[in-house]
Amino acid sequence: MSTLAVEVALKRSILPGWSAAGHGVDVQWSPTAVLMDRVRGGERADAIIMIDESMQSLAEAGIVRAGTVTPIARAGFGLAVRAGTPAPDISTPETFKEALVSARAVAYSLTGASGIYFGDLVDRLGVAETVKARAVTIPAGFTAQKLVTGEADLAVQQISELMSVEGVEVVGPFPDPLQKHTDFSVAVFTDAANPDLAEEFIAHLTSPEADRAYRLGGLTSRLAATAQQ
Repeated sequence: MSTLAVEVALKRSILPGWSAAGHGVDVQWSPTAVLMDRVRGGERADAIIMIDESMQSLAEAGIVRAGTVTPIARAGFGLAVRAGTPAPDISTPETFKEALVSARAVAYSLTGASGIYFGDLVDRLGVAETVKARAVTIPAGFTAQKLVTGEADLAVQQISELMSVEGVEVVGPFPDPLQKHTDFSVAVFTDAANPDLAEEFIAHLTSPEADRAYRLGGLTSRLAATAQQ
């Protein structure tokens, strides 16, 4: 089970390397909030990748093995447009705000970390009424798909998630004063059917090859920082 934010990195490099080593893996992708609902409902796997805070709650409840919780990557929020479309200036809070109110429609997720944060952010910026009145919201999945269909001209999500959709271009990250980073970890379920293999998978997720994959997938690797602790 895995959050969507690391999908690009895993699919492009990490999972092919795992398969080449003779291992199979079935990954179920969902936002962390959805993963938490599924776990609370009794669903289990061998390992899970999700936001740190949610992982900590699972460790405290004994659902995952606390000793296996391993930081892997950090994501930042960004905006994307359909490929070939002029990109707005979002380098400052002021130009970012102007881009939002000038957009025909902004797409964001109702359950993902990015959408939850974005809803609060537009309230703080004083543009919630304007932006939300013509927003395109999705319950889960990739918001940038709404750019491809023409339903929106701006999409909000983790940069790594925006990169998952063909036919779009990432404009850039939220300006620093408005940015919020999200940290992700992996852990083994306490009642995993294949605990040894799951721990081997975690070792694969923390290899030098994985470190490069996270960076190429729009994420900041946390592996170097972890190694220094």
